[in-house]
Amino acid sequence: MGGFFDAPKKRAELEKLEARISEPDFWNDSERAQKTVQLRSRLEKALRQQENFETGVSDAEVLFEFAESDANSAKELQELIAKLESEVGEAETQSLLSGETDANNAICSIQAGAGGTDAQDWAQMLFRMYLRWAERKGFKVEILDEQSGSEAGLKSATFRVEGEYAYGLLSTEAGVHRLVRISPFNSGGSRETSFASMFVSPEIDENIEIEINDKDLRVDTYRSSGAGGQHVNVTDSAVRITHLPTNTVVTCQNQRSQIQNRAVAMQVLRSKLYELELEKRRGDSAELEATKQDISFGSQIRNYVLHPYRLVKDTRTKYEVTDVEAVLDGAIDEFIKEFLLFKKSGYTSATIDR
Repeated sequence: MGGFFDAPKKRAELEKLEARISEPDFWNDSERAQKTVQLRSRLEKALRQQENFETGVSDAEVLFEFAESDANSAKELQELIAKLESEVGEAETQSLLSGETDANNAICSIQAGAGGTDAQDWAQMLFRMYLRWAERKGFKVEILDEQSGSEAGLKSATFRVEGEYAYGLLSTEAGVHRLVRISPFNSGGSRETSFASMFVSPEIDENIEIEINDKDLRVDTYRSSGAGGQHVNVTDSAVRITHLPTNTVVTCQNQRSQIQNRAVAMQVLRSKLYELELEKRRGDSAELEATKQDISFGSQIRNYVLHPYRLVKDTRTKYEVTDVEAVLDGAIDEFIKEFLLFKKSGYTSATIDR
């Protein structure tokens, strides 16, 4: 079980961390200490994961000896191999995530683009896809804000995904998503093209300093428009904050009070500004801007075609599948892994086929 697992290296690194944690002045720098403890936790998990893989392989070897003559052993072997393949694939994907904030929770925003009601319906379909994906991963989702469409679907939605490597995984989904289908909102049954965008930023630790001046903020309050809740359409509890220097807008309406909505909105704003600053430092502003292009033709990262044929294709990696229903139900792990491999290989914007 070598390769990306590299247990000896991980054990040696863990021993160094344990020695550092045991030093008397370890907690003098709380920010550094927390990062070290988090890294220790990830290394411990990786080593436990490898031990489980090794146990699984040993069990498979035993089952293999009996599989030819025992149907139950053969069935159990098949199930074990499928389980190991899934777990090894997940571990391999995590090995591709080494960014500064990859292990963080994610703040995600979906915005309907060109296409009217069809686009708003598509934004809701995309929203559901990511909720189903998070459910499959065992991640926790908190919906921070939803703006319903005028007739159907969503104009926009902001949500927080809590789970290990949530940001690193979901950051691969940032960009414009294009849907081609027979419109359910067009009496003529014509084929329509709709667009929606996904933008992702890492949830940042409270210890990370992000300077936000009050004079740079415009704060608006309005009545919540979501379904349910005793405050909906009764009090001006929803909050919209605009950061004027960057024109970054965040909203929150799903908390119980204006104070809580403002606090969450500020948290989201801090995360978005932190992501902007990170991209600026990395010199990847062109890549970031590519994820914020006009939500229309020519800017999509993935096409979802329901008519005249059925296909989901990533325009960056060229990876494609024909089981559209599975993808829309959250089966996007292979798209995520393919893009991480693609990114590691050193892609450039010139390689992206629009």
